[in-house]
Order: sequence, then C-alpha cells, then structure tokens
Amino acid sequence: MVDFRVNEGLTRLPRAPADRLTRPLMRFLRVEAVAAAALLTCTLLALTLANTPWSEAFLALWDIPAGITLGRFEHTRSLRHWINDGLMTLFFFLIALELKRELVLGELRDRRKMVLPLAAALGGMLVPASVFLLLAGGTAGGGGWGTVMSTDTAFVVGCLAVLGSRIPRSLRLFLLSLAIFDDIGAILVVAIGYGETLNWIALCAVGLGLAAVVLIARLGVRSLLLYFAGGWAIWLALDASGIHATLAGVILGLMTPARSWVSDRRLRGIFGRVIAHPPVDDWSSDKAARGDLRQAGVAAREALSPIERLEFALHPWVALLVMPLFALANAGVPIGAASFDRALTPAIFLAFLLGKPVGVALFSFLAVKMGTTRLPRSLPWKLLVAGSLLTGIGFTMALFIAELAFEPALLSAVKPAIMAASALSALVGLLALAWFTSARHRASALQAI
Repeated sequence: MVDFRVNEGLTRLPRAPADRLTRPLMRFLRVEAVAAAALLTCTLLALTLANTPWSEAFLALWDIPAGITLGRFEHTRSLRHWINDGLMTLFFFLIALELKRELVLGELRDRRKMVLPLAAALGGMLVPASVFLLLAGGTAGGGGWGTVMSTDTAFVVGCLAVLGSRIPRSLRLFLLSLAIFDDIGAILVVAIGYGETLNWIALCAVGLGLAAVVLIARLGVRSLLLYFAGGWAIWLALDASGIHATLAGVILGLMTPARSWVSDRRLRGIFGRVIAHPPVDDWSSDKAARGDLRQAGVAAREALSPIERLEFALHPWVALLVMPLFALANAGVPIGAASFDRALTPAIFLAFLLGKPVGVALFSFLAVKMGTTRLPRSLPWKLLVAGSLLTGIGFTMALFIAELAFEPALLSAVKPAIMAASALSALVGLLALAWFTSARHRASALQAI
C-alpha cells in the first residue's frame, strides 16, 4: 500500500522571493472596496486635471486617433472610443460571467431567489426612465432616457464594504445581482436604442463568428487564446454592424461554459498516478512520470470551470485598469463650463435619487406580494429599502450611455447631474444602512417589541 502521508510543508507550492510582493498584492485585490477606491481616485483626478491650466491638453488627449492601417483597410478610432467601446467590452464580459456563474453555480440557481433581484432591476430601470421622460421627454435631450437606468456595481459594492460585516450577506447578494441584471439590461438598451444604421453583411459576419465559437467548443478546443481571437473578430464585426460593440462581451460571457472539463473524481485519479511514482530528484529522467505530471498540470487547470478561471484572471485588470481608465477619459468636466439645463439636470438628478430606489423597492414588494418570490429571513424590508438608495449610484454606466445618447453640447449639463446624484445617493444610502445596522437601532427595535 502506498503511504500518502507527506510532510506538511510539501503540501504547498515552493516560495519565491517575488511572493513577498505578490501575496500582499493578491490579499489587497481581495478587498471588495479596491475597485471603488481606484474608480473614485481617478474620477477626482480627472475632475482636478479638467479644471487646471492643463485642462485643454488633458481633454484633447482622449480625442487622439489610434488604430490599424493595412493598405486600404483602416480601423481608426479616438482613444476615448477604444476605452469606451473596446476595454469596456471586458467589463461587460466580466459582468456576464458573474451573472452566469450565479445562475448556474450560485444561489440564483433557485429560480424563486432569482426573481427578487430581477424584479428589482426591472423596477430600477422602468421607474427612473419614466421619471426622466416625464420631466424631459419633450426636450432636445429626451432621447437620453437610457442614461438613468443602470447602477454602478463597483461603487455599490464599495459602499457595502465600508460597513463590513454589519451588512448581511443576503443584502450583498441582492444588490450585486440587481446591479448585474440592470447592467445587462442597460447594454441591451445601448445596443438596440443607441445603435446606428444596421450593416447586414457585418451582422452575418457576427453570426458566423458566434457559430465558429460554438463549433470549436463542441470540438473540445481548450485554448483561451483562440477564443479571445474569435471574440476580437466578433467585436470588430459588431463595431461595423451598427450595433454597439460592447454587446459582444455580454454574448460571449453568457456563452462561456460554467462546468469544468475535469471532474473531481478524474482529478483525484490523475493525481493518484503522479503520487504513485517513486520519489525522484529529476522528473525528466522518467518519460512516463513526466507525461503523468504534464497531464496532472492540465487536469489541475481544467478542474476549474472556464467561467471561474476567466473571472480570476480578468477581475483585477477590469477593476484596476479598465474602470479607472474609463473614469479618467469620461469624468473630466470643467466646472466653469458646467451648465444647468432646466429640464435635463433635474430629470437626471431626480431619476437617480428618487426613481431608482422607488422602482427597486416597489417592484420587489410587488414580486413578493404576488407570490413569485420571497424575502430572505436575514433581509428585512427596512434594509432592502435602505440598500435600494445605493442603486441611485449610476456613475460608470450612466456616463457610458450619456456619451452615446446626448449631443456634446448637452454633456456639460448631464455629467454634473450624474455625479451629484451618484454622490448624494451614496451618502444617503450609507447613512440609512449605518443607522439600521447600528447597535443603538437594534436595541430600540427590541425595546419596541
């Protein structure tokens, strides 16, 4: 019988000098608030630079053209376009991965649990859009109703992280699922409502690209590099089709397999073959052992589903590069040039500050009363309503859609309204949650009983 007992120190990978840097960094990346902190820092930096003597150069930087020219083929866009339409595709890809993971592997596998955040997201899109149309529907910017439909996932999670363990897990899951659902809804609105004239040849190319991805997946191809190349081709075709190219991220994210290729039993069997080999100083001396070791390496990688591997790989890049770059490119508003539009400014402000939380709370209440879902025991109505105040933080997606929906002349009135509403929503939501989760409030509630 083989003795599988080994020295405890041999159950971990060997340490390297670089670990002293990488391990603290990875611990830092696990902090939920890091994305919001990076986003807030770059937002403040963009606002500062846009109101200094370097303002003209800073704002002109994002309009510099960049692209590829090969003979007659030319694909050139501004830096802002590459960030907003290119890098943001990775953001939507990550959002779609998170949604599919929750639907297939997470708590949203229970369809009754899924209905609550889905209904809340629907209310959080329809009610603020209605408020906007009521106040600004007949104006020059009335077509920008999609701007007020989304919630900024990073800032909401960051606000919850500020209160730490005082926030129940059920509220975190509810708000995260809600934000993911309405981000998906918002990008569909962008693709359909703010696209251009359709190019059917390019759309056929998109269909062929998606069919090719399905085919190579059915053939068992495991190379992520090949899938990313296919995704890039699909993005280029969508960019030429008249539909917003970031939709490629959503489609490919939802197509990503959520099940691992190597089962737990198979993984243990493969590792057992490796362990069964006698100890050696150099694996290269035994061809069979070397082959088993390579197979174990592949098995260890493929024991995680593609969704999990891609989330682990992309999340730090999206949180610390894509989102901050987006803020730098879009949040720079010269205060002196900011304007007040009698219809647009209050429409956007009130849609976020009042429309979002009212829509979330109202549709959640209706879904529960209709019997299609139930409220988790650890999530009382007062916490849900307090948390819904945070959904008025629309920063990233709101700026993203505003760039598409409004003429440049109107953005000086739209962007300040988005930022003010987001900041006030964060403040009011944090204060409400801090009060309802405080020891003093719990004590007064017990006394009332």
